[in-house]
Amino acid sequence: MKKKIFVAVTNDISTDQRVHKVCTYLLKNNFDVLVYGRVLPYTIEIDRPYKIVRKKHWFNNNFLFYAEYNVRLFFYLLFHRYTYILSNDLDTLPACFFASSLKRNTQLVYDSHELFSEGPELQGRKFVQGFWRKLEYFFLPRIRKSYTVSQSIVKFYNDRHNNHMGLIRNLPQLHREIIEEKVSFPTKNKVILYQGVLNPGRGIKPMIKALHLLSGIDLVIIGYGKVEQELKDFVQLENLESRVHFLGRVAHEKLPNYTKLADLGMVLEEPLGKSFEFSLPNKLFDYIHAELPLISGNLPEIINIVNTYNVGIAVDSYQPEAIAKAVSSILNNETLINEIKQNQKIAKEELCWEKEQLKLDSYFN
Repeated sequence: MKKKIFVAVTNDISTDQRVHKVCTYLLKNNFDVLVYGRVLPYTIEIDRPYKIVRKKHWFNNNFLFYAEYNVRLFFYLLFHRYTYILSNDLDTLPACFFASSLKRNTQLVYDSHELFSEGPELQGRKFVQGFWRKLEYFFLPRIRKSYTVSQSIVKFYNDRHNNHMGLIRNLPQLHREIIEEKVSFPTKNKVILYQGVLNPGRGIKPMIKALHLLSGIDLVIIGYGKVEQELKDFVQLENLESRVHFLGRVAHEKLPNYTKLADLGMVLEEPLGKSFEFSLPNKLFDYIHAELPLISGNLPEIINIVNTYNVGIAVDSYQPEAIAKAVSSILNNETLINEIKQNQKIAKEELCWEKEQLKLDSYFN
C-alpha cells in the first residue's frame, strides 16, 4: 500500500513552485500525495499529477484568516488518515502539529520557506511579530523533522531553538518543462531584467534611479505584487516611462524565454528584516540557469553564491551611483560576460533541483 502524504499550504498552490517540485518528487517515489490549499479571488484551475483540495474561506487575510484556516485544517486532518503531514510555513503549523500529535503512526515534517517571524511585513509591528515568535518558540523545538531554504536560516533557528533543521534549497530543475515561445522586449536598448514578486525591499527603486546614470540600457520588470502601482508612479515621477517596461505576470513555464533574452539580471534584495537578509531568491538561480550575468546586493546568502561560483558582481551599496557602476562594469566588459556565462554553465549543473531533491529521502522514508 502506498504511503499517504498530506501537504498544507495557505496559498492556492498554482504559483508555489517549491511545493510543486516536492510533491512531484514524492509522487515519483510512489507516495500518494494530496495538497490542501485555498481558493483566492484570482485562483485559476490547474492540472497537476497529484490530488488537490482547495477551500474557500470567509476571511482572506489577517488574524481571522489564520484562525479560520487552522481550525478548518485541524478538523479536516482529524477525520482523514495520513502517514505524513507536511506543513509549509508557520501559518499552517498549529493545525498540522496538533492533528499529528493526536494520531498514531502519523509523522509531521515542517518545511520553512522563510524566516517567518522576521519577515519584512512584520517589522515595526511588535504585537504581531511577537505572536509569530511565540508560535516558533512553542512549536519548533518540538518538531523532529524540519528543513528550510538557506544555511543562515538553519543557523538562526538552531541558535534560538536548538532544533537541528536541515537544508533543502529552492533550486530550479536543470531539465524543467518550458513552453517555447518567440518573445521580445519593447526596447532595442540593452536590458536589465527584474523577475519576481513586486514587493517592498527588492531594490527596484534604486535601480530605476540608477538608469539616470546609464545610457543605452533599459529596465524590464516581469511580475506582479503589492507595490506594482507604486513603482509605476515612481517611474513617472522620475520621467523614465520610455526606459522602464512592465510586462506583468508571465507563466512560470514561459518565463525562461524572456530571461535568456536579457543582458543582465538584478537580485538587489535589501536587508528589511532577518528573513530578507538570509534569503536565497528564486530569481538568483533562474538567472544562473539562463546563463544571465547578474548584479546582486551584499546579503550573506546571495553574495556567497555570487562569489563562490563567480556568476556576477555584488554592489558596494544600494545607492544609484554604486548600482550604475556595477552595471557598467559588467555590460562594458565582453570578456567578463563570457567568463560569467562559462561559470554559470558549470554552476547550474550543481545548483539544481535534481540533486537537491534527493535530500527529501531522509524526511520521507
